[in-house]
Amino acid sequence: MTPSSKGSSNEALVRDQDPDRFVSVPFAPPERRPALLALYAFNIEIASVRERVSQPMPGEIRLQWWRDLLRTAAGDPAAGGQGHPVGESLLAAIRAHDLPFDAFDRMIEARIFDLYDDPMPSRAAFEGYAGDTASALIMLAAMILDRDAAPGAADAAGHAGVAQAAAGALRLLPIHRRRGQTVLPADLLAAAGCSPEELRDGAAEPTARVVAAAVAFAREHQRRFERQWPNLPRSIRPAFLPAQLTPLYLDRLERRGSGLDTIASVGPLRRSFLYWQRMRR
Repeated sequence: MTPSSKGSSNEALVRDQDPDRFVSVPFAPPERRPALLALYAFNIEIASVRERVSQPMPGEIRLQWWRDLLRTAAGDPAAGGQGHPVGESLLAAIRAHDLPFDAFDRMIEARIFDLYDDPMPSRAAFEGYAGDTASALIMLAAMILDRDAAPGAADAAGHAGVAQAAAGALRLLPIHRRRGQTVLPADLLAAAGCSPEELRDGAAEPTARVVAAAVAFAREHQRRFERQWPNLPRSIRPAFLPAQLTPLYLDRLERRGSGLDTIASVGPLRRSFLYWQRMRR
């Protein structure tokens, strides 16, 4: 497969499966866009494993394949992606932009949680999970955009990622219910007076309390991120654009209360206009 066809494959995958990040890519310099698309395509690959397997063990095998690929490449500069288009383009991005292999290893490790129905034990555990997934993705994108400026944005990425992950957990509640999965932190559910069973069954009042508590949790992290936005270098801002949608999602989720039976979304024109506004500030 040629480099151009790999790029087209990543572009189609990200466009179809992650439109929030896809629309952010054109705000990056043209020479950085293929690496961003490779990174976002990799994230889709590991985040969607559960949807493509019927049992956890095959899912773990798929994640281990990615881990082995990256660990081999870390020790062998000549190692390739074994013909996998996302793997090939991801390795090219890692090498071109000196991305840390261990960040990808932690991201894959965190995704093992997705394969099982064990509850997230606490808000601290959720923050750790988000740090290794959503926040790490923002940081890696920032490194692609500007390797020198990215380290100064670590705290902003941390808070933005947690807020994103919390909003995502609420948005995907209809899917998690069908799976019998509880992603929201157990201590947050307990504080809201809602059991995992009540949340999965869609009990109206307990679910509404959990939604309110989760929205408040996400908004606090979003506020901490937003306070840092004016000081973020313009060169790395495209990495943070998808996180700018979090308040819109939270507003819609809050209005729905317990009626989270479909996935909340933002229209393409609203998304693009918001990104354009944020990049100007």
